[in-house]
Amino acid sequence: MITRPLDLQSKLRPAPRSMDPLFYVSVGLVGLLFVLFGSRFVLAPGLGVDFRMPELVGARAGAATTQRVISVLPSGQIFADGLLNKPQLRLWLKAEAAKLKDPSLLVRASAGVPLSELADIISIAHEAGFVRVVVGAEEPAAGTGSPSARQR
Repeated sequence: MITRPLDLQSKLRPAPRSMDPLFYVSVGLVGLLFVLFGSRFVLAPGLGVDFRMPELVGARAGAATTQRVISVLPSGQIFADGLLNKPQLRLWLKAEAAKLKDPSLLVRASAGVPLSELADIISIAHEAGFVRVVVGAEEPAAGTGSPSARQR
């Protein structure tokens, strides 16, 4: 920096001799925030929390354990290890089926997902190598009336 003509060097404060510990704390906190908000376990802004699966009497009787789970919203969004479209879902399902012996998949579809969408996802899963594909449903809560009455 050119400071000689106006003697600016004398008006500047001297450079610090060591790093302030607060600097390291600030850098650590910023790094922690990046790690936490970059995690796939943090709910991203814009994702709804009102996910309701269809209700079916006897849903628990037909319950089965599965090794992988995907969620499908009425808007067509598919979530596995993040938001996927159908070509990405096909690749993800093939990769996951290759890792498992007798792979099984649970499709958690929201109550408003069209049957054609579910059928398409189930056929993609079978093509990828999943032996069993289960569509999730919830048992109706006791004493709350019919499922259609609660959704109004």
